[in-house]
Amino acid sequence: MTKLSVNINKIATLRNARGGNVPDLLKVAADIQKFGAHGITIHPRPDERHIRYQDARDLKAIVHTEYNIEGNPQHNFIDLVLECKPTQVTLVPDAIGALTSNAGWDTLKHQSYLKEVIQEFQRNNIRTSIFVDANEAMVEGAKATGTDRIELYTESFAHQYGLGNKEGIKPFIQAALKANELDLGINAGHDLSLDNIRFFKENIPNLLEVSIGHALISEAIYLGLENVVNMYLQKLK
Repeated sequence: MTKLSVNINKIATLRNARGGNVPDLLKVAADIQKFGAHGITIHPRPDERHIRYQDARDLKAIVHTEYNIEGNPQHNFIDLVLECKPTQVTLVPDAIGALTSNAGWDTLKHQSYLKEVIQEFQRNNIRTSIFVDANEAMVEGAKATGTDRIELYTESFAHQYGLGNKEGIKPFIQAALKANELDLGINAGHDLSLDNIRFFKENIPNLLEVSIGHALISEAIYLGLENVVNMYLQKLK
């Protein structure tokens, strides 16, 4: 089956909003794995507004499944990844201050830089993945960097699917077919949810892994809220 890696950035956002250690990021990561997820994803940003660099270090002892660290390969990030040695590093071209990831790499323009960074990670036995748009030329450029995998940036698919347009999957199918032809592993992420994940998985050949955070944590709140409200009511009787 396609593996599920859960992005826990939103747990860190909630913790940081109040200070202290509630919710406990490390316990959440341990529980998510206990519940059956295949991996944990984090995406530390330079301002540490959710995941802190120390979280990445602390999670190393907790994550016994796949550990995936995403981010823009600037010097501090590279040093962090080499220190933590996760299962996988996913390279994302985040602009400073970006609210969330909003584009894949131009793997032609930045090919030599990506190649250099990827070689450094691979020398340390860290699997590499590049965040790319559903564009065959960008997939071909990714292959030239020597990366092990690509991660398809799925926001446009999710948006179109939400509008009822299932044709939005077509560029992703073509990109996946190109990746299969080039022997590149395929991951995917961004705005995948319970509403669209089955359709996406059924149409993308050899989809290895999805990374889901915002939707999954939001859905967990919706699906669990009634239970918690009733638990409080029982305590207050």
